[in-house]
Amino acid sequence: MARLLSAGHGGQVLLSLATQELVRDQLPPDVGLWDLGEQRLKDLFRPERAFQLVADGLPSEFPPLRTLGARPNNLPLQPTPLVGREREVEEIAEWLCSEEARLLTLTGPGGTGKTRVALQVGADLLDEFDDGVFFVALAAITDPELVPSTIAGPLGVKESAEQSLMETLKSYLHHKHLLLILDNFEQVLEGTSVVGEFLGACPKLEILATSRIPLRLYGEREYPVPPLTVPDPRVLPPLEVLTQYEAVRLFVERAKAVEANFSVTNENAPAVAEICARVDGLPLAIELAAARVRLLAPQAMLTRLGNRLKLLKGGARDLPTRQQTLRGTIDWSYELLEEVEKTLFGRLSVFVGGALWRQ
Repeated sequence: MARLLSAGHGGQVLLSLATQELVRDQLPPDVGLWDLGEQRLKDLFRPERAFQLVADGLPSEFPPLRTLGARPNNLPLQPTPLVGREREVEEIAEWLCSEEARLLTLTGPGGTGKTRVALQVGADLLDEFDDGVFFVALAAITDPELVPSTIAGPLGVKESAEQSLMETLKSYLHHKHLLLILDNFEQVLEGTSVVGEFLGACPKLEILATSRIPLRLYGEREYPVPPLTVPDPRVLPPLEVLTQYEAVRLFVERAKAVEANFSVTNENAPAVAEICARVDGLPLAIELAAARVRLLAPQAMLTRLGNRLKLLKGGARDLPTRQQTLRGTIDWSYELLEEVEKTLFGRLSVFVGGALWRQ
């Protein structure tokens, strides 16, 4: 509902389809509802049908709603709403609206939710960029030479016979006030020179990148995406407070998707809190754990969490392979390492209690 209200203008009263169905037969004779059709709201979730309240004394003419259709963009709709992250989204948006950060990189390990946060920031800032917000997925490529063509696709830029694709892109973006979201840049770190060229040639362009490590470019600002907030399982708060923690909220939302009657109770609350803490508030791990609720109660799940790589699997089949299991996410990161780094990890693995690095 908050996203629907934020799409309106001062003095405009908007209702969702659910609200319209509740009140339509109880409206006074001089009050009506205009059907505004389905609208893509900035929560990036499913389209929402909107209605405008019309009555004597109320203004009725307004500009188009502030929705995803208000500016050019290719932001993909998401199968589930974003849980939590309000503070992070607000802080990142403030950075990009300031004059201090034309390149901001969201960093963090796999499964932290960098992509989802970046998409929400892009949706929230759509009205700030006259020429739109465009999302570029780099996860499918490993050759840095393919970065320009991968960026050109969502922008609709074609290579010409007169100049290289890179020059064509710079010409296209030169005068545009546009936010470019470059996702999974850790795949092609040797292609970061492309980003530097864009920023040098396109004064109104801003770039929001996601990567497991910084791009290490001049002027780059790094924003480490933190894990979700988790409760202390040793000192549990009341249920109404417990369910306000982001990690618990996410667990409950995803558990209800597979078991509609699931809820946090006095009996399973300690196990839910412990699961969220044991996986360090990592969104991907929490989602994979919640998906097991159909087969295991949280108390039973907790006893098996010692072997996380075996338990935390079975993600949705339409997700990338790396996000269907926790092992897949770790494998993805490992394969990005240089051979010397892989050798180092292999040697450190013999120390069951971990290892400390000192300079």
